[in-house]
Amino acid sequence: MKKLLALIVLLLVTAASHAQVRDVPRFKVDPSWPTIPNNWQFGQVSSVSIDAQDHVWVLQRPGTLAPEEKGRAAPPVLEFDASGKYIQGWGGSGQGYEWPTTEHGIYVDPKGFVWIGGNGAGDHQLLKFTRAGKFVMQIGRAKQSKGNGDTMNVNMPADVFLHAPSNELFVADGYGNRRIIVFDADSGAFKRMWGAFGNKALDEGPNPAVADGYLRGAAQFVQPLHAVRVSRDGLVYVSDRGGKRVQVFNLDGTYVTQVFIGRECRVPACGNGTTAASTAFSADPAQRFLYVANRSQAKIMVFERKTLELLDEFGQWGSAPGEFGTMHHMNADSKGNLYVTEVTPLRPENRRVQKFTFVGLTNATR
Repeated sequence: MKKLLALIVLLLVTAASHAQVRDVPRFKVDPSWPTIPNNWQFGQVSSVSIDAQDHVWVLQRPGTLAPEEKGRAAPPVLEFDASGKYIQGWGGSGQGYEWPTTEHGIYVDPKGFVWIGGNGAGDHQLLKFTRAGKFVMQIGRAKQSKGNGDTMNVNMPADVFLHAPSNELFVADGYGNRRIIVFDADSGAFKRMWGAFGNKALDEGPNPAVADGYLRGAAQFVQPLHAVRVSRDGLVYVSDRGGKRVQVFNLDGTYVTQVFIGRECRVPACGNGTTAASTAFSADPAQRFLYVANRSQAKIMVFERKTLELLDEFGQWGSAPGEFGTMHHMNADSKGNLYVTEVTPLRPENRRVQKFTFVGLTNATR
């Protein structure tokens, strides 16, 4: 009898432990978020960032509006509070800096500075502004990139992230180049750079179709290299969208591990066949969960961050609330809510940013 009771207790403990490991975040879309004033019209909504106040900063592309819509164009940069109330908007050409020809990434750093990058032809610069839109600094110059070895200019940078303890700006320099490059966030001075697996980034890159056949994936990032995030424990998560993977590095660029995202996705069945568009972390202190925006399969994938075990996924193609067109960038606020942007061409209903409210943890469905 004692052996039977001990076995039952062991099974219960094991089951409880397993259930705890398999708990995953759940979300509910908020179809009324945000409130857009002045009858403004969004173009393609390329990026979203969350500041220290949980205000949501959105970057959209007025240049993608149809001629009949341009009179109602919203500013490129818009700030909303957590409830979706509009706070301010600004952006575009100005004195002393070179605004990108195609807006791509926005990031509000822990000090409240707003960083903007573009992926248009000749967008070889990063811009730094105050939250009120006052120009602070430019890294690089338009149309000046000399390739992956250039430490002064970027080449159509997709995304940035500031590692506050070191005051270093990590840049996913990934439309024209195929590297992570790091700058001092105050001076703009070059610190270091690396490519996939920590290799030296080369100007000649792999064919995505061929790269799919490699067991470990391509030895170089496959353009576009689309997003970068740094976790609280000092790991750099790189969204190699063209390579259909997320690679993880130490702060110095030493390769740690990777996970493939929708590698079975092939064109034409999967749109352009690129998957890992962006990542975000859960709001708990340990950042237990990693969220990955799977662009071509129109879903958000939920991983155990430290093991990269796939736990759950949600989403599907469509234009209704909670569905996705062409996902682009994603971010999370301090409450665990997710914000996802879409850039679907010729589909006004998918030129949007959606809020997914975190509603708690439940058992995984996988």
